[in-house]
Amino acid sequence: MYFLSLALNTFVIKLNIMTFQELQPKISIIITDNQTNRDEKLLAICQLLNENIEYYNWVGFYFANHDTKTLHLGPYVGAETDHTVIPFGKGICGQVAESNANFVVPDVKAQDNYIACSFTVKSEIVVPLFVNGINIGQIDIDSHVIDPFTEEDERFLEFVNQEVAKLF
Repeated sequence: MYFLSLALNTFVIKLNIMTFQELQPKISIIITDNQTNRDEKLLAICQLLNENIEYYNWVGFYFANHDTKTLHLGPYVGAETDHTVIPFGKGICGQVAESNANFVVPDVKAQDNYIACSFTVKSEIVVPLFVNGINIGQIDIDSHVIDPFTEEDERFLEFVNQEVAKLF
């Protein structure tokens, strides 16, 4: 019976997958919800993306401490990580903290400066979060699929971050 239940749950999850266009208004609703605090909103966004974009297997936010030049893990959904503090320049997230540019990694094995989180992670996308022109953090997505991220993912995650910026 367990296997049938698992199969049905997987089937139901697949039915819930939405397009980026369908997800955009849901992100805006989360941002404007007056009943939840900022971390709850960020976690809700992580959950929404993780549950509705098939190849988003870990979704989280890192926030910058410019004095110590480190990133600090905020709300996330996915496998537990030891990478709760990342120095600027180290790994994909640390490089985005310095470059202020999106970073798409089609295959993490091909990256010299990649911090391995799990052997299941095959690719990553990181998009900086700007408030008043300052990079205050980023959204980080890991995938168990090689090369799933497109320019459409980048534009969508830029939209997500523009919405999230309203919380600061």
